[in-house]
Amino acid sequence: MTLTIHHLQVSQSERIPWLCEELNIPYNLVLHQRAPFFSPQSIKDLNSLGQAPVIQVFDGEGKLELTLTESGACVEYIIHKHGNSHLALPPSHKNYADYLYWFHFANSGLQPHILTTMQISRFDTGSSGPGSYVAGLQDRLKKMLERMDERLRGCEYLAGDGEFSAADIMSAFSLTTMRCFYPLDLTPYPGILAWLERCTSREGYKQARTKADPELELMIEGKPPKSFRERLVEQGKL
Repeated sequence: MTLTIHHLQVSQSERIPWLCEELNIPYNLVLHQRAPFFSPQSIKDLNSLGQAPVIQVFDGEGKLELTLTESGACVEYIIHKHGNSHLALPPSHKNYADYLYWFHFANSGLQPHILTTMQISRFDTGSSGPGSYVAGLQDRLKKMLERMDERLRGCEYLAGDGEFSAADIMSAFSLTTMRCFYPLDLTPYPGILAWLERCTSREGYKQARTKADPELELMIEGKPPKSFRERLVEQGKL
């Protein structure tokens, strides 16, 4: 079988090459560039919703057997079908509940809330004072980051000490590359920053970054990185 990963550069699909590098799973990587801000037609041809990642599995004769989207689904499929369930804690593990919680934290809570805050802040600029809807969203985001920081000040990884897992792979994007689109300042969160340093120092992350987004900096400093829009303007694409 052959695994092909369709990666939209500067997006959450960066999780999938990283996972495969950590699991030492061979894969074909197809890069897709934004056009200039949203997904190109090449991604829409694979997924009508225009979302990445998209993974495809081909049999030994090159026949397409599976096309799958959604980051969490792709991660779980690869782990259990190609990775001998490594990087997922089993129900028998004492930290299983922690693993489950933090595996789902990014895409079920943190990332949707960042997107909502970004969108409301953009279109409701006149009502961001105390007690406003925008202020409420920002306060909730702060509480999410505080919870994560508290966890990571007491644990090496989200699932526990010595337990690097898919939970870390799912969450790191939201606090690195995602900040190109919403300028989160992580300076108040030393636990998160130290964890990001540990994650991005891993050989699997380095290899995936070199293949998937070689021109993108790590974005692990406290202050937010340059916005994606600013990058497009500098490149003459906007």
